[in-house]
Amino acid sequence: MADEKKDSTPFIKNGASAIIAKTVVPEKQQAKENRGKALKQVLASFIANLGTINTGMAFGFSATVLPQLKQADSAIPINENQASWIASISSIGTPVGCIVSGYLMDAIGRRLTLIITEVPLIVGWLLIASAQNVIMIYIGRFLVGFGSGMVGAPARVYTCEVSQPHLRGTLGALASVGVSTGVLIQYIIGSVTSWNILAGVSALVPIISLLGMIIVPETPNYLLSQNRRERAESSLHKLRGSTYNVEEEIQKMIAFKEKNHVEPLKSSKEIIKALLSPSALKPFTILALYFFIYQWCGVNIVTFYAVEVFEATGASVDKNWLTISMGTVRLIFTVIGCIMCRKFGRRPLTFLSAVGCGTTMIIFSVYMYYLQWWKDNAIVPTQTWIPVACIFIFMIFCTLGYLIVPWVMIGEVYPTQVRGIVGGMTTCAAHLSVFSVVKTFPLLKKSLNDYGTFGLYGSMSIAGLVFFYLFLPETKGRTLQEIEDYFCGRTKTLKKVNTQTENA
Repeated sequence: MADEKKDSTPFIKNGASAIIAKTVVPEKQQAKENRGKALKQVLASFIANLGTINTGMAFGFSATVLPQLKQADSAIPINENQASWIASISSIGTPVGCIVSGYLMDAIGRRLTLIITEVPLIVGWLLIASAQNVIMIYIGRFLVGFGSGMVGAPARVYTCEVSQPHLRGTLGALASVGVSTGVLIQYIIGSVTSWNILAGVSALVPIISLLGMIIVPETPNYLLSQNRRERAESSLHKLRGSTYNVEEEIQKMIAFKEKNHVEPLKSSKEIIKALLSPSALKPFTILALYFFIYQWCGVNIVTFYAVEVFEATGASVDKNWLTISMGTVRLIFTVIGCIMCRKFGRRPLTFLSAVGCGTTMIIFSVYMYYLQWWKDNAIVPTQTWIPVACIFIFMIFCTLGYLIVPWVMIGEVYPTQVRGIVGGMTTCAAHLSVFSVVKTFPLLKKSLNDYGTFGLYGSMSIAGLVFFYLFLPETKGRTLQEIEDYFCGRTKTLKKVNTQTENA
């Protein structure tokens, strides 16, 4: 019956023949002719990812604010215990926000979820800005963490669903640029102004993001999954331009939807069944382990404990200047990583990060071993530039792959029906991995010393290379339908030679 329906639709039949005929010769020329307006897709993706700046701002806020609150003349004086709560309480709200937004994405859509996401962020920042006591700061930090958790998956899923394959790698990495931008904003503004003014300025980001999301369309993938074809066509027209052949892309989506019986999930039983299907479970397992490995290479130890790590190296350079410089390097190479993600793909950049981060962290560990020996024997440390260079080079390697690739893939590898829920579960797993490594760092330092701890992080990254080589697929240039076919087992590879798959 499905074959009869396919044959009765000349467009699909002719479309399949054209694709098969052109896979041998002028494939690049055909691909360029089928591309929509890049600027429209870039603008929609940029607006959707404005909210991700908040995630970086939540990370960087405590680093600049806590020293001010600890001063004797602080309007809200705090002790060490209260300082630790201000720093960590946002992490309690983040996983909750991930799960909530995952459900909302599939229930009410990607666009409306992103609009709702900005509300707790605005309220949280304004609460901190107007705080009269430490309890108000606690509540504000929790709401900021909750909102930061909510924004992660919807921003990435929205971006991947509105962009075409040739742009998806670059645009999908915008979220990582947003996070790095947020960290740097807090480091810079926090160094020249008071904590409450910093919080007030931070509230401008979710306000602008909310206004921007009002004017962009819902994703065509979600609208088709809800059987709203006319709205899906209208959305594609806005995202691709008036000269683009919208009907062709819509027909491909419909053909895939009918072939795989993609319908809205209404009952809990249907949702659980979809979550346990290979097309959802396989990529979730791969990405959850990816996040665990890259977090345990030590990247957020360097981010969260930057000043402490720089002080431990014995370097004589100002530690705050080094921290701001590292934030700048992170932002610059995040942008470079976005470009490289489009050109080189996911696997090569992941391999680059695994080897680079592991090597630099092990060299750092060796230096810290000798530093400890020098201190024990009252010898003045030498070559103190080596550990500082290791940290900066480590951050460069980490940014080019680890900090971009898994976040891009969240929006690529999951089936449409549960893309929101599993995307939220994945971001939740990512933040739980962050919590596990940051929380255990003081304990590991006490048990293994600095050199043993950083040696462990470096070894984890090198060992992860085996996992990435065996299990990480290359999704560069592949459509979302082709990726879903691969994880379902309908196709054996994601290589370019399989271009006729989605019409098979």
